[in-house]
Amino acid sequence: MLRHEFQPGKLVAGLFLTATAAVYAGDAGGLWEAPWFAVVPLVVGGLCLAGATAALTRGIRRRSRAEGGQR
Repeated sequence: MLRHEFQPGKLVAGLFLTATAAVYAGDAGGLWEAPWFAVVPLVVGGLCLAGATAALTRGIRRRSRAEGGQR
């Protein structure tokens, strides 16, 4: 199996989208009532947080490579 870089931005996005799916699964299963617009803050907030995480990760990796800490 080929190794790849860990990308925390994708992890954050996946967690928020999974949380959104869990909210709607609970609503479909009758465990609770979720309004139709509950997806908007979860998805938009998750994507914004994922973008910020990806930008921070890119900056950290770029800085460490510039300082000579290449792997």
